[in-house]
Amino acid sequence: MTSSEKISQAATAQIEHRGSRLDQVAAQLFPDFSRSQLQEWIKSGELQVNQKAAKAKDKLFGGELLSLETELKPKGEWQAEEIDLDIVYEDDHLLVINKPAGLVVHPAAGNHQGTLLNALLNHNKNLELLPRAGIVHRLDKDTTGLMVVAKTLAAHNDLIAQLQERSVSREYEAIAIGTMTGGGCVDEPIGRHPKQRTMMAVVRDGKEAITHYRLVERFVGHTHLRLKLETGRTHQIRVHMAHIRHPLVGDHTYAGRFKIPKGSTDELIEVLKSFPRQALHAAQLGLIHPDTAEYMQWQAPLPEDFDLLLQALRKHTKEYNQDL
Repeated sequence: MTSSEKISQAATAQIEHRGSRLDQVAAQLFPDFSRSQLQEWIKSGELQVNQKAAKAKDKLFGGELLSLETELKPKGEWQAEEIDLDIVYEDDHLLVINKPAGLVVHPAAGNHQGTLLNALLNHNKNLELLPRAGIVHRLDKDTTGLMVVAKTLAAHNDLIAQLQERSVSREYEAIAIGTMTGGGCVDEPIGRHPKQRTMMAVVRDGKEAITHYRLVERFVGHTHLRLKLETGRTHQIRVHMAHIRHPLVGDHTYAGRFKIPKGSTDELIEVLKSFPRQALHAAQLGLIHPDTAEYMQWQAPLPEDFDLLLQALRKHTKEYNQDL
């Protein structure tokens, strides 16, 4: 049996709304819902003005009664699947998960099952009423770490607005190829790769993308970084680090052919070759709670494979310096 949720709300347009479009006024009077969702309800007649259907572009005079009577229905044909979730935090409005490597976030061509979305529906069936089951941002399949998921339409709308306003704080840890001398900022636009359409690239007509990075620890041939995103473009950190010629360890898409770092021991070469993914972890997430307006922040410890890679790099660097 599919779930549903009835919504019944009403509000009166004020004198300051005189001359404004219906959809603009509705967005102010019903802030729990996105403007695009409200436009859909205006079009379907579920959001009415003085008990009559209207158009989104209709101008109001002030004093009209806007009434919303609708029912949320499942947004897709997705199936719930019993997949373990590492839940860091949960309340009635949102949940924060620590995503493992190898878990695709959302069903797509070739990945209809076994995704985070399928796991979320198993955890809470009501999430099927929300766009993308409450998922408001993504991590790549092989990137680990923190993600927030909305549990209500109001929280979903609020979190998307925070992401657009760049008030969500997202910090990552990564291991880059090459010994870097200091931190910095990459401010380069990102768009589809002009020739390889499955890849992203720094392109002149791309969308604004800003990545801040600082050094955590330097090794021979590698650097442990802490990065902070200002924007959230697809593959942003991976593309930006490759652009400044310090791609991430294990990033077969953007790092090119594996090159053996100078002075590497057989042990380190084996560790680097066998590292199964890009060395990238969403370590910290901070946001304003959509219901309480309180700032909240969570951390996720480094996954075991990332930690073992750091240990191997420390050992190699120590032995290398002793031999000098």
